[in-house]
Amino acid sequence: MKRVLVFLLALALAFIPTSIFAQKGGGFDEYGYNYNARIFVGPADGVDRVLDGAVWGDTTYANDHLVMKWSKAWDDARFHGAPWTPEAWEDNEWNGRVPGGSGEVWHYKIIWVGPELENSPYWREGGYPVWGQFEVIMDQGTYPGGEHVWLTHATPCGYGP
Repeated sequence: MKRVLVFLLALALAFIPTSIFAQKGGGFDEYGYNYNARIFVGPADGVDRVLDGAVWGDTTYANDHLVMKWSKAWDDARFHGAPWTPEAWEDNEWNGRVPGGSGEVWHYKIIWVGPELENSPYWREGGYPVWGQFEVIMDQGTYPGGEHVWLTHATPCGYGP
């Protein structure tokens, strides 16, 4: 469930209508987005742009603290019609160790590699494909009770080509 929810959050950056991102004046909106800084900070409840105590109808993770960041190249390609490049990346840092939270803590790094996926010159050994043109290069976190899990740790694990 957690992996599905985190991917839905990242999908929000991929599929939320671009008209929403025409924020004027800068700063954070009421949901937690600052489109000029290319960041979301706040309770996960706001990531779906509906403050209803749920994330896409699920209350499990609504109180968790979420930080999402995306690169200028991601922003330019997704919201401004520029071509996708290897400089496009997206990062999710999820903290459920807050009052009323899920207790889970996860960190995901996602990069654009192109439609060739594993055959792309930008593919990193150890990652896994997502959304047809992207690779998850890091997927690690903890479940309640302290178990730490590394599901993916590509080499190299940093951003950029």
